[in-house]
Amino acid sequence: MAVSSKHLPAATRREVTVEAVVALAAERNPSDITTAAIASHMKLTQGALFRHFPTKDAIWEAVMGWVAERLLARVDRAATACASPLAALQAIFEAHVAFVTEHPGVPRMLFGELQRAEATPAKRAAQALLQRYGQRIRAHLQAGRAAGEISSELDLDAAATLFVGTIQGLVMQSLIAGDMGLIRDSAPRVFAIYLAGIRSSTCAR
Repeated sequence: MAVSSKHLPAATRREVTVEAVVALAAERNPSDITTAAIASHMKLTQGALFRHFPTKDAIWEAVMGWVAERLLARVDRAATACASPLAALQAIFEAHVAFVTEHPGVPRMLFGELQRAEATPAKRAAQALLQRYGQRIRAHLQAGRAAGEISSELDLDAAATLFVGTIQGLVMQSLIAGDMGLIRDSAPRVFAIYLAGIRSSTCAR
């Protein structure tokens, strides 16, 4: 992504910087992305970059905020269009898979931040994203149980954790294989297994 203008508004410059990091993370290990690499990718000097972000940590925090805003907005839109809780869960699953397929650097950055020993602002933002995401999944599971679509005996917290973990597992397999397209191909079959485990026995198929 080349930036054609060196005189963008500050807010636009910050967003373009974040998008540059997301693009770079799709090509290399996020821990190897330096401010010099970001500036070079954007065809800027490091000094110009630091006029909008005082530190590298500030850039990474903004990246996590960008991810949270866009991922949660996408899954919320997907769920809103559905007529039932189970359909909403499937739509969320598919929307999440589409998001990481379009932005393969995102899961790399999330995993990297969550594995850091120190409590950086970016790590806290990543943890908050997972918490907010999990709350959404639990709410849909709760609605599904109330509607009789989901087993009344289901452990909602465990089911919400498994939902997130299932996507994370697909992502890890794709990263290991070096082909993010694998997650898109495997997702429907994997979600069918998840659905079979939570669905009420009286729910019509």
